[in-house]
Amino acid sequence: MNRRNILSLSAVAASALAMMPGSAFAQQKLLKEQLVGTWTLVSYDSVAADGTKKPVFGSSKGYLMLDTGGQYMYMVVDMTRNKWKSKNRTETTADEYATAAKGLVAQFGTWTVDESARTFTRRVEGALNPGLPGVEEKKQVVVSADELMLSDPHSKLTDGKTEQVFRRIK
Repeated sequence: MNRRNILSLSAVAASALAMMPGSAFAQQKLLKEQLVGTWTLVSYDSVAADGTKKPVFGSSKGYLMLDTGGQYMYMVVDMTRNKWKSKNRTETTADEYATAAKGLVAQFGTWTVDESARTFTRRVEGALNPGLPGVEEKKQVVVSADELMLSDPHSKLTDGKTEQVFRRIK
């Protein structure tokens, strides 16, 4: 081959690479890098052995925030909770507080991932539930585009597993 043919082939190859989508030849991001950000809850379901799904809360909204330093904040609220009779929280009854608390998950702490096992572990530092600080919660992770699914095959909340699906907030 002469120089002219080599240069022509090189130009064609460079043009082909330039037209490929960035993800086609870029190195895949680490799982931890893919998880960093703010996520909004899409669904939070209990999944029975037969695959039947049932919402853990009636109608829920929530957020999961994961920062690059390994800190997280997680909150899920059952939007069907009864309203308090008073707008002043100091005037609510013990029953109203109890009902409200059953429809709320709120916690913060640290998080890590196991890249090879594709797991996400939260270490709870503070939570609405006073029994959670110090607990580690390990979840299986599936990330695709702007969707994150955390599943717990041995959930203490249900007889089966739980699945939480989040969408990245841009």
